[in-house]
Amino acid sequence: MTEDLKGLALDAIATSAAADDPDYPHFHVVPPIGRLNDPNGLLVDRGTYHAFYQFSPFHPHRKLVYWGHSSSTDLLHWRHHEPAIIPDSFYDRSGAYSGNAIVLEGHEVDAAPAGAPCQLFYTGNLKDPVTDERTASQCLVTSSDLSAFTKWPGNPLIPTNAEGYTAHYRDPQVFRDPDRPGEYRMLIGVQRTNETGAAVLYRSRDLISWELEGELSFPDADGAFDSFGYMWECPGLVRVKDEVTGEDWDVLVWCPQGITPQREGFENVFPCVYMVGELVGTEFRGADGDYWEVDRGFEFYAPQVFADRARAWGRADPALLLGWAGNAGEDDQPSISTGGWVHALTAPRALSLAGGRLVQRPHLPGLPLEPTGFPGSVVGGGARVAALESSRSWRFSASLDHEPGACVELRVGGDSGLVVRVSESLLEVDRSRTRYPHGGIRRVSLEPGWAGSVEVVHDRSITEIFLGGGRLAFTLRSFLEGTGSGLVLGASGGAVRVASARAARAD
Repeated sequence: MTEDLKGLALDAIATSAAADDPDYPHFHVVPPIGRLNDPNGLLVDRGTYHAFYQFSPFHPHRKLVYWGHSSSTDLLHWRHHEPAIIPDSFYDRSGAYSGNAIVLEGHEVDAAPAGAPCQLFYTGNLKDPVTDERTASQCLVTSSDLSAFTKWPGNPLIPTNAEGYTAHYRDPQVFRDPDRPGEYRMLIGVQRTNETGAAVLYRSRDLISWELEGELSFPDADGAFDSFGYMWECPGLVRVKDEVTGEDWDVLVWCPQGITPQREGFENVFPCVYMVGELVGTEFRGADGDYWEVDRGFEFYAPQVFADRARAWGRADPALLLGWAGNAGEDDQPSISTGGWVHALTAPRALSLAGGRLVQRPHLPGLPLEPTGFPGSVVGGGARVAALESSRSWRFSASLDHEPGACVELRVGGDSGLVVRVSESLLEVDRSRTRYPHGGIRRVSLEPGWAGSVEVVHDRSITEIFLGGGRLAFTLRSFLEGTGSGLVLGASGGAVRVASARAARAD
């Protein structure tokens, strides 16, 4: 008898005690039970944000990967829904892996598969139980109401990897072609048969029949990406405006596995990087071989941008990004024993560019910042300022004036929790006294001017730090000792003046 995988997942969710766990975040996307990883199929439909994600409801006992589903109207309060994609077909029984969504309207819907406005694309993973040989295929799910989801009867759309590539062929991003109306493109992360990473592009007029265009190339990079890691995961393109020049640029974000850059950073299990250029055909022009990490924190991977209607690239405006606040292989976290769940997604971030570099700012309209009562306060020499006392879920933003040599200290959860130190040239994040078992202290060199602007988003067991007006992002899991709460500002090595400060509580 065939297992009812959807019913088993719903039974597990119904018995979950995850929401009672004191570490369970208040306004971040988290699983109702089990394991969460990559964000998938992010979309906005008539003012409601939908976040799908890799979901393993029986973790750690059974590794069945579904697409979980949560929604929100304010990006603050998230509602769990039934799993959207169940790994119960011949082509995905080893997991419904990552992918994205496209939201259609008007005549597009009439011509779309099943006449549905919401099209979800994903990788079906299949492993032979005897040989362990992998088959990866690109598949389609349609939905008219984002409540019922139907697998396309002609799945898989792309049944296997193209010649010259291995079965590591996954994570499709489908988008409208801004230069050829009525056509769509699909970007897939791949591994060549020589075990180097790359990405390929397909083209379609009907979202069903896909023709391989070729490998994504970088004609201005002097071969920098010809042998760049052994696999490229979760590639995504988004077009954003540069605040300095007013120009629109394409940003390629992807996760190259197996790179070892000889410079600061890239300390996580696998990195997530970006570059800026212009997509023309299969060429990503203007990228000179330089690239940067999207987030310098302990936990960050596989980000994706929300899709929306009636936009050339089909993205929300502003472009909003969510990432996975986790790393591969780091599932042994306190929340497994206390609540039967693990991992979270980041808070939404609005994207832009500034002088060719990515800017990420927390986008939480449901949690607006309000002025606090201590602008003009000076910390240092034993003087401290306490903010957000008794709150375990909050956001805080400040403009700071540093004396030469001064370092501001932000203590989250009192003296036994997380310590963030910001000097004019260095960010140091110390979670060595928290309950989190992976990684203790990380230091990041700062570019001039970044230390004067600090924003912290904290939600029980996840913390996100933004410096320089969003020019640097740092994500970490922060399981504080005891019932730690609030924020205390101090300084060492000199005085720091709080020129302005705003805050908001979420609990």
